[in-house]
Amino acid sequence: MNPSQILNQPLFTLIRDHPYLHDFFDTLGFQPPRDDTSVQAFIHLLPEDGLADLGLDKESLLVQMIEFMDKMEAYQQQGRPLISRLTIQAGFDKSGNREPMGVDLHPGQVVSVVGPTGSGKSQLLADIECLAQADTPSGRIILLDGEKPDHATRFSGEIQLVAQLSQNMNFVMDLTVASFLTLHAQSRLVENVPARIARVFEEAVGLTGEPFDMDTPVTALSGGQSRALMIADVAFLSASPVVLIDEIENAGVDRGKALALLVKKEKLVILATHDPMLALWAQQRIVIRNGGIADVIETSADEKKTAAWLSGLDEKMARLRERVRQGERLGFDLDALSLFPEKKGAPKGGKPALDS
Repeated sequence: MNPSQILNQPLFTLIRDHPYLHDFFDTLGFQPPRDDTSVQAFIHLLPEDGLADLGLDKESLLVQMIEFMDKMEAYQQQGRPLISRLTIQAGFDKSGNREPMGVDLHPGQVVSVVGPTGSGKSQLLADIECLAQADTPSGRIILLDGEKPDHATRFSGEIQLVAQLSQNMNFVMDLTVASFLTLHAQSRLVENVPARIARVFEEAVGLTGEPFDMDTPVTALSGGQSRALMIADVAFLSASPVVLIDEIENAGVDRGKALALLVKKEKLVILATHDPMLALWAQQRIVIRNGGIADVIETSADEKKTAAWLSGLDEKMARLRERVRQGERLGFDLDALSLFPEKKGAPKGGKPALDS
């Protein structure tokens, strides 16, 4: 930042364009004006004894303000990490056998991780989250655009390349949904905070069948509402290009909408799942056995048709769940309860090709 370009600007306008400056002055105990007072005039009016108590004078305050702006602008640029390829290099299974393959993944993809309970799906997600460099039990190496991440990228905490949504989203802060989202938006230095948090809230409500409002305390949200809020938060507030999800099928959210929302925001979505519909929605599925990657399967055209059939069945089950939730009585309707509905896009005969 050039001091000469800043001094004559109205401070109110400067804070409007760079909201973090409000916190800078608030921390020092100075209330910025809400008129056309210039930066130079505002600093000139500050009491010298008050500045001295802070170990500052008017010149050093300006220097610190500009240094703070430079750092925050640099952080904003770093806070928008972009990668075009994430590579998982082969490690070892639980028996010490070398994995037969690694895999390249790209933003805009949904990749499922499948395998029996205890097979090592969570370990793969953990390796990706920490950008492992042969320093985890699996011995895998994670590359970003073909390069090993530097120490700062892995451990500084300033640049979050990976966001993780775990099975249990437990809030400990006693904030309303509005306050929680505002805090997140401000900490991530997003522009137009009110509009952004309104969009996050709208999408979150659309992901869950349990409506809530902006004044609801986050500690009062159900599991499904909490997960919906965090999925929308990650999509619209997080700059992380990689999203890890552990068993979204138990989340109480519209899974299809959730994945479509994240992919639309150009995220690489990697989810561990036992749900055949979710597994087949993905472009690829990584098969885990005995702690190691045993196979990487490209979803076939027939499997996509099966996923479409399962999606129709899932919609039908969702409607039945909602009717039960609303206290309705259900009659025996073969058309409503058929396990093999005729559906556009379904495999021939209306039944999934389970044996293919």
